[in-house]
Amino acid sequence: MTALLKIENLTKHFPGGRKGVFGKRDVVQAVDNVSFEVFPGEALGLVGESGCGKSTTGRLITRLLEPTHGSILFDGQDISHLSQAELRPIRSELQMIFQDPYASLNPRHTVGTIVATPLRINKINPPGGVKKRVQELLDIVGLNPEHYNRYPHEFSGGQRQRIGIARALALHPKLIVADEPVSALDVSIQAQVINLLQDLQKDFGLSFVFIAHDLAVVRHFAQRVAVMYLGNLVEIADRDTLYSTPRHPYTKALLSAVPTADPDAIGARERIRLTGDVPNPINPPSGCRFRTRCWKAQEMCSTAPKVLQIGTSQVACHFPE
Repeated sequence: MTALLKIENLTKHFPGGRKGVFGKRDVVQAVDNVSFEVFPGEALGLVGESGCGKSTTGRLITRLLEPTHGSILFDGQDISHLSQAELRPIRSELQMIFQDPYASLNPRHTVGTIVATPLRINKINPPGGVKKRVQELLDIVGLNPEHYNRYPHEFSGGQRQRIGIARALALHPKLIVADEPVSALDVSIQAQVINLLQDLQKDFGLSFVFIAHDLAVVRHFAQRVAVMYLGNLVEIADRDTLYSTPRHPYTKALLSAVPTADPDAIGARERIRLTGDVPNPINPPSGCRFRTRCWKAQEMCSTAPKVLQIGTSQVACHFPE
């Protein structure tokens, strides 16, 4: 099967502060040589600690940010450095759901205006008119179509996120990048939104890049999972393999911290407590970036590990599990 999205050596460096009065600027290495694929109808989970580069990767995929290096192939076309005018026809197939449902909706616009904006920008006049299409979208995401003229402040956080989902669906996209879409919601509402996204994936054949730090949510939603640490992709595998037999020490440490309601599992599971802090992305460690906190680290870890194929897992580690 041909990949819908193919990322190769994707890199994004941001300028930092200057060293001295006339010195060079520091460079924040937010994303460094990340490569993965997403296939039609698939949900790929992207997980890791805060600050590891997940959201930056999502914004690079949707070209809200310009990559420093690397390539982004979407549906066979390289979109890495297209101009905004060249990107316009592709925007309809590549949409994003943002993390904060309070900040991502304009409080001065009605729900109808917000959801209709992609249609108007792309000069699309659907059969029956824009209003009918917007009301259909509101119904699809579980909102009352008659609330077309209400404002965002009249809705709860979960309802606002549904409005954002409706806006993302307006142009019949092939791929949606969901940037922590439930992290700002109550736990009781999170499951409803995740189930809605799963239904939409089945009904419309959507592909997802699902960014999250909650490994339990990702396990429920994604078919494959990619793990990031300090701008690098350290492991990628199918869901069952990654959660049952993690290969990278960092993945193993992350999974050991996932809460469980089974008292027997709590007693049997080894809890791994990482020492030290996450290094500064301005001056990351050489070689394996996890080596400063890894209990398996040796001298050879100061050189960059090759990506190894172990069963269905791809892992960047000199001493995989």
